[in-house]
Amino acid sequence: MIPFLDLKKINEPYETAFQEKLKSVLETGWYILGNEVAAFETSFAKYCGTQHCIGTGNGFDALVLIFKAYIQLGKLQKGDEVIVPANTYIASILAILQADLIPVLVEPKLETYNINPDLILEKITSKTKAVLVVHLYGQLAEMDKINEIAVANDLLVIEDAAQAHGAFFEVISQKSKVESSSAEKCARKTQAYSFYPGKNLGSLGDGGAVTTNDSKLAKIIQSLRNYGSETKYHNDHIGINSRLDELQAAFLNVKLPHLDTENEKRRVIAKRYLSEINNNKIMLPTMSLRGTKQSNHVFHLFVIRTPNRLDLQEYLHQNGIQTVIHYPVPPHKQKALSLWNHLSFPITQKIHDEVLSLPISPILTMDEVGFIVSILNKY
Repeated sequence: MIPFLDLKKINEPYETAFQEKLKSVLETGWYILGNEVAAFETSFAKYCGTQHCIGTGNGFDALVLIFKAYIQLGKLQKGDEVIVPANTYIASILAILQADLIPVLVEPKLETYNINPDLILEKITSKTKAVLVVHLYGQLAEMDKINEIAVANDLLVIEDAAQAHGAFFEVISQKSKVESSSAEKCARKTQAYSFYPGKNLGSLGDGGAVTTNDSKLAKIIQSLRNYGSETKYHNDHIGINSRLDELQAAFLNVKLPHLDTENEKRRVIAKRYLSEINNNKIMLPTMSLRGTKQSNHVFHLFVIRTPNRLDLQEYLHQNGIQTVIHYPVPPHKQKALSLWNHLSFPITQKIHDEVLSLPISPILTMDEVGFIVSILNKY
């Protein structure tokens, strides 16, 4: 069986360094917000091209803290509307709800799975104050178009980059609520990351981070993640406990220097899938932004579509290939969001009915890729 994702094998090259980091952390006797967290925050901010990085307990908390910090700063108020893709993992939407804001769902493009900028304008009202963009499966959304809309309508832009570590494109931006210097490599503004073990940059447990160029926002988030405290036993805000673990930060410090290399391995596999899978029953992903430029897609997932998904999944399983469905039920059809169950998002529904994720990771061999391709072409 070719596993969908072999985390043990992915982390094997780092085991010796992990053991050394474990020993080092134990010897310091400092386990919360120590030198490893500080070092990772500095390194990841530099990697992303931002001034600040604030480690959090997980990616979901990173999103929630961004919204709560903007509320503290007076840039958002409870009850404000936030535009968000209808096609996303439910965590993106739950984070908006956790901050007492109102999600407004917008359909994606069928070709890219990401939010359709042309439909955003239709959903903007006097209550709309922000857009939460999700870079789904590792491909950047069309940020230049989205930023233009945000500038014209005085909207904040928050990016859910939980699946897009290392994706970038060149962008020329203008001064506005959408923060950026001109032509930043990573085009980073205010982004939330997850370091869940299966991510392109994964820890050995939960972890997350916020990256931003907004110094005021960064200061508030640093406080909110630590009970709203900047000085011990003095609490300025109603915060939460969501701090990146010192040991997980140590492991991330080991893996971060290898992220670009591992992303490039994913792109090599994706190129083979795109050029060699030839079956009219299978629809391949389409990369947007700047034609065929691949730096804007880090292939956290390689997602195909077929109307006969369960049949194809069983066929692949019988031939020794494990796959996963990301995601079988769209957010607006979840029991937890029952008030939205009557809503109709046909493109989102079609995607959730048809998508199937193939194995893709830095440790997948070219022979395994060739085998997967040959089996798919015979379907």
